[in-house]
Parts: sequence; structure tokens; C-alpha cells
Amino acid sequence: MTKEMKRPISNITQDSIKPLLSNAVEFYTNKNREAHKCIQERDEYINYLESKLSNAKPQQSLPVVPEFVADYISELKEKGHGIQFGLMCSTHNAAGEGNEKAIHWKDDNAEDFARAWLDGYQVEKPQLFYIALPKVYGLSDSTFVSKAESGIISEFTKGKDYALKLTEQEIKSIDERYWQFAVPVEDGE
Repeated sequence: MTKEMKRPISNITQDSIKPLLSNAVEFYTNKNREAHKCIQERDEYINYLESKLSNAKPQQSLPVVPEFVADYISELKEKGHGIQFGLMCSTHNAAGEGNEKAIHWKDDNAEDFARAWLDGYQVEKPQLFYIALPKVYGLSDSTFVSKAESGIISEFTKGKDYALKLTEQEIKSIDERYWQFAVPVEDGE
């Protein structure tokens, strides 16, 4: 039983395809226009938001606290005193003895302490100094301390490049008399 096969008749001609192709091109062109319009609207909205942000009130910078206050805040948070913030803003010493300096700073700077506790903080960089020794026999005009060990100055340098940069406390721990020769380190040195 073989079935007789006939050649299919094609009704598709060039003239019958043209309107369909034209519709497809028009459809995709319209979708492309819509997408372009959406991108333009998005860009306009982004520009609007950026202008609102640039005109907004500038965000306050983090408070600057001395290192001993930063240590105090860390110690309190480690001990779980975060919930007891109200107590911390009082004169109560929740962290124990030995933090009197931090407590006094907190009492004198309550707003900065509260902001530091809640928002975070920047640790104050201590002022650094060179020890510039006076011109005496055997020393040139610009002689700086370059090495000190166990409270004894053991090396000198002629320029600031290799000179020690020390805090006031570090200089005074070598010998209080050296404080009179302290020269502040400038920014960028």
C-alpha cells in the first residue's frame, strides 16, 4: 500500500512575503525605539538623583578622638556595653579602673564621644617632633637624633631624612631635658 505523494503547492511568493517582512521590521524598529526611550529616561533620572545628592547637605565627617579614647571605646564594646550607652554617657566607669583620662575626655566632649560611639571615629595622629641638637663642638648646624635605645641617644644625622620622629612623651622618656630641642614635624615630612 503505497500512498501517492503529490508535490506541495507553494503559495509563498515574493509579493506575499514583503508585507510580513515589513511588519517584522516595523515591530523590531518600534521595540528598539522604546528601549532607547527607556535608556534616555533612566539617564535623566540618574542625572536628577546625582544633582539632588550634590545639593544635599554634606555628610559630617567622623569625629577625631585621641588614641586613648579609641582604646576606651573598643574596650567597652568588647565587654558588651553597647546596649548600656546611656550609662556610658554618664560619668560611670563601665570599663573599670585606669581609664580616668578617657572618662574626662568623654565628659568634656560628650557629643563627639556619642558620635564616635555610634558612627565610628578617626584616631587622632599624635604630633611628632625631631630632636634638633644645638651646635656644639663636633656637631654641625643641623644635627638630629637618628637612634635612641634605652634612654640613650646613640646616633645622629645631619638631615631630617634619617632623623627619628617622636612624640612628646617618647622624647621625655629619653630625657626630659631633650624636650627643649624638639622641632615639630611638618605635614608631608
